[in-house]
Amino acid sequence: MNNLRSVVQVSPDSFETSTHFYPRVLNARIHPMVQHFFGLGNERIAERYIHLHPEVDPQAVRDVLAHTNKYFLWGGADLFPATTDDGVRQIIVIETNSCPSGQKSMPFGDDAQEQSGYRTLLEQTFLPISKRRRLPKGELAVLYDKNEMETSGYAAMLADITGESVWWVPCFQDDENLPTRFVEGVLEICTPHGDWVPIRAAFRYVTQRPWTRIPTLSRTAILNPVLVCLSGGRNKLMAAKAYDFYNAELQSTGLVIRTPETIWDVAKNEVPLWVERMGGIAVVKDPYSNAGQGVYTITNEQELAEFMAIDFRFDRFIVQSLVGNSGWSSQTKKGRFYHLGTLPDRRKNIYVADLRMMIGVGVSGSYPVAIYARRAREPLTAELDGTTPSWDMLGTNLSVKHGDGSWGSQSERLMLMDSRDFNQLGIGLDDLIEGYLQTVLSMIAIDKMAQKLITQKGGFRRRLFSSLNPDPAFVDDICSE
Repeated sequence: MNNLRSVVQVSPDSFETSTHFYPRVLNARIHPMVQHFFGLGNERIAERYIHLHPEVDPQAVRDVLAHTNKYFLWGGADLFPATTDDGVRQIIVIETNSCPSGQKSMPFGDDAQEQSGYRTLLEQTFLPISKRRRLPKGELAVLYDKNEMETSGYAAMLADITGESVWWVPCFQDDENLPTRFVEGVLEICTPHGDWVPIRAAFRYVTQRPWTRIPTLSRTAILNPVLVCLSGGRNKLMAAKAYDFYNAELQSTGLVIRTPETIWDVAKNEVPLWVERMGGIAVVKDPYSNAGQGVYTITNEQELAEFMAIDFRFDRFIVQSLVGNSGWSSQTKKGRFYHLGTLPDRRKNIYVADLRMMIGVGVSGSYPVAIYARRAREPLTAELDGTTPSWDMLGTNLSVKHGDGSWGSQSERLMLMDSRDFNQLGIGLDDLIEGYLQTVLSMIAIDKMAQKLITQKGGFRRRLFSSLNPDPAFVDDICSE
């Protein structure tokens, strides 16, 4: 499709809270427990975690929270609060995103409204990389392909902080006339007047196959570089391997990234075998999709047949154990996990809800930026009778892709961290701390994978990537340096 949106120059003093937050957020009051969590700081979080987990190496916990990633500096993990058949509660990482949403959904604290997560992330993470030595001369930009409410907020806030005008640039995958190009590694954007302007640093919210039009690394500082997406931030297959590698490294510390049991590099015709191995209940994922697309919950023969009938662009999938209800979940080596879910409503219905934890990485390590939750469309049922599609009970993502390629959001299922919604989640401060640690660990794992994929001279190790991600059609999608 031809992109009807145009490049916009955003001036300083243009940030308006009513434009960059959901209306219900403007009148929401942050829950005291959530606000307390944001004020703890890494040292107190570490001490609490160490106290609750005597099995972990105390210094390892402190080192993880103080760790400064090289490439993956802004991310968000989707987490499931779950429990086992024995009643052991855990926070499980479902996936990690390298361009996460969340700012527009976060209620304000006691600080002035302009001190929101937009400002925090830009000041503590983006500005330091935009001031690095050896950057090319040029201006500042925000690239986006969805979520205009937040991306325009980043552009306006960045203009306010720096006192410079910032280019807000559409970068859609099907646009035949992209207003972006890379010249000798420097990002240039085409202004409405037709002039090409070099960019020294860019904030990137490009989520749909960004590797097709943005190189893995560039001379322009980009938060986050596309390398992070390939290494696991937008590639579930590589993320699963990154978690596995890092868990092996962490084995002596007692720390671990908790994920569903995951089988990677699965050819489509092998999927039924792995679903059967998990008791006929599983989740199948297109490794390269996001925003809730390409995820298939399989709980019966009909849902499996519907998946097998789909014609996919690529031929590699991952199969994961499904976290369901206490009466129906995948059988795994570690037993079964099932959703804690929301507190029962007046009709005694319990809904699946996930937790999105967005964090940044600054010069002193990680820090929380925003949190929100999302609930499924339909309540969990005690038994599976086939009358309700399993995705309606288990899918929590709010993004909806329209027929014309545009995106919308079912914000009515959004659960804020305010005094009303947070109480419905049934989680507490220690769950937030656990979710924060899991998010930090997952981002470090993907950053370590990214470092493995870069040569000493800064080139992309395409052959190694092809070995780790054995899908020729996908590798061919990656634009040349």
